[in-house]
Amino acid sequence: MSPYFRDLGTALEWRARGETLRVEAWGPDAVRVRATPAGPLLDDLPGALLDVPPDSQVQIKVAEDHATLVTGGLTVRIDAGTAGLTPDLPSSAGTLTFGRTGDGTELLAEEPAHFWWPGPRLATATGNGHHRLEQRFRAYQGERLYGLGQHTHGLLDQKGAVLDLVQRNAEVTIPLLISDRGYGLLWNSPAVGRVELAETGTRWVADSARQIDYWITAGTPADVLRRYAAVTGHSPELPEWASGFWQCKLRYRTQDELLEVAREHKRRGLPLSVIVCDFFHWTHLGDWRFDPAEWPDPAAMVRELDDMGVKLMVSVWPSVSPASENYHPMLNQGLFVGTEFGPMAHADWPDKGLGAYSAQVAFYDTTNPEAREYVWERLRRNYHDLGIKVFWLDAGEPELKPGHQYNLRYHAGPGLEVGNLYPRENARTVHDGLRAAGETEVISLNRSSWAGAQRYGAALWSGDIGTDFATLRAQIKAGLNVMLSGIPWWTTDIGGFHGGDPGDPAYREVLVRWFQYGTFCPLFRLHGFRGAEQVLEPGMTGLPNEVWSYGEEAYEILAAHLHLRERLRPYVMEQMRTASETGLPPMRPVFLEFPDDPEAWRVEDAFLLGPDLLVAPVTEAGAREREVWLPAGARWTDAWTGDEHEGGRAVTVAAPIERIPLFLRDDARLPVRES
Repeated sequence: MSPYFRDLGTALEWRARGETLRVEAWGPDAVRVRATPAGPLLDDLPGALLDVPPDSQVQIKVAEDHATLVTGGLTVRIDAGTAGLTPDLPSSAGTLTFGRTGDGTELLAEEPAHFWWPGPRLATATGNGHHRLEQRFRAYQGERLYGLGQHTHGLLDQKGAVLDLVQRNAEVTIPLLISDRGYGLLWNSPAVGRVELAETGTRWVADSARQIDYWITAGTPADVLRRYAAVTGHSPELPEWASGFWQCKLRYRTQDELLEVAREHKRRGLPLSVIVCDFFHWTHLGDWRFDPAEWPDPAAMVRELDDMGVKLMVSVWPSVSPASENYHPMLNQGLFVGTEFGPMAHADWPDKGLGAYSAQVAFYDTTNPEAREYVWERLRRNYHDLGIKVFWLDAGEPELKPGHQYNLRYHAGPGLEVGNLYPRENARTVHDGLRAAGETEVISLNRSSWAGAQRYGAALWSGDIGTDFATLRAQIKAGLNVMLSGIPWWTTDIGGFHGGDPGDPAYREVLVRWFQYGTFCPLFRLHGFRGAEQVLEPGMTGLPNEVWSYGEEAYEILAAHLHLRERLRPYVMEQMRTASETGLPPMRPVFLEFPDDPEAWRVEDAFLLGPDLLVAPVTEAGAREREVWLPAGARWTDAWTGDEHEGGRAVTVAAPIERIPLFLRDDARLPVRES
């Protein structure tokens, strides 16, 4: 028996050269891997994994030159590396290989950077017990890689990409990677860094952290998502009202402006579930309360909206202006994100009473339980007590400029080690507060996220994006990768955010096609910063961005899709219940349902809503038809014409401006057409 191995019952440990490597069964067909360059493993570092009961069926075998751990469908081998040419251990010592138990297929393997030094894991000291950590894996020809949160690069398969592991507006880090080779890997570290998915190998990097920590499971993408939910937390069930239409723009300046839009929806007989009160509704940034000059009776506003069956969602920012009544109390209690060097302020932002100047705002520390309690108490007093239960957590990356993560110090640790946690813990503020207030339905809308945020009822939207067809095409892929990152509630700003002229026929076409796509997204929400002449300042009122703002032809199409979404809401809610119970997302890449169809892995411009509805958005200007791949293994019916097609082939279908191509699977019956 090798002196390097220890059998810990449900874990296998290897120690050499001062390094400790532990492989531990962690949920069905899955293990957690931790490695530290020196000293004992740490159990109290922040991450995404929940404690799970160990698998009693774990099998560990230790030989002279290797050891194996088997848990269900996953087998892990550690090579001792004792057969070197010198007495010193070679760089391959302690190398891990992950295989499929049933047939021994290699799923993923570590690979040393060099035959002599370094090995597959490299730790370079950065001081105070922290290291720049690298984890290398072998590359496989033709491998396809998905997930990793939300990005604007326009890729579904991200093989070949290099991605920063850092939170930015529209760039959301959720480090869950899913491979078509039959495995999923969660990089269980909120450290700032990057992942390189190169042809020569995959490398995960943490710029400064204390140990390598990741989780890996074997199975199809659907299997991976089920197991990921089991070990990081299931989402709650989406509230039924949230499956309807959300109306929003940048911004409704007054109570009367907002109410008039809701009233007009009702006068026209248009469905409306949520209307949004955006930023600058406050007295000062960080007061977290309505400005009475513009919102004189918010309680009455909430009551009127409730009578119409409409929820009010209020924008809540994590930033606090020095002019806020909360700034000095929070500063004195140590509730802000701190710095290693310099003042507390981290970003400049407009605030009321400053004229053309901006304030240097601080950010509450979401990783500090006392800070979360402080902020929730203000939200409870100034919003929840008025009947407001839906919160829009904007700019929650947080929106630092410049984003010097190395200069930040959180309650949970140094910025480089824990910075990606911020948006998840921001959602936790609202989740825990609403639960403590006795609410059973919890949802917040977030501009950023991290692994495990789904368990706090955190929805994600895709941030401040462009307003053209190229952006729409990229959004389809971004949304599908979010679905493959364990976040089942997602949406875009329909029509994009930055600009868009409601009177421009070319933009109206973009808006119509985007609205059709949005009808089949998990959340259905119109938003945008319309018009190039807009100025970002506290007194602004947004240009028109309602469904009747885009001309009569567009209005008829948009109104029809509002009613189409209403007819489909029972089906949408079925998928939301499935997401909550199993971890399978409502919006699915085609290969998630049809992994045995090779062509399904190449489909990037269509998706399934649940198992039964194939959606093929139109994303080219002037297009009035498009080609659609119908997956093999099913029969498909054109939901508009009733034409039937056998799967396993591409068809070209009509796509007039008033409709989006839709296909029903096998014997599914959904109310797409009005009866």
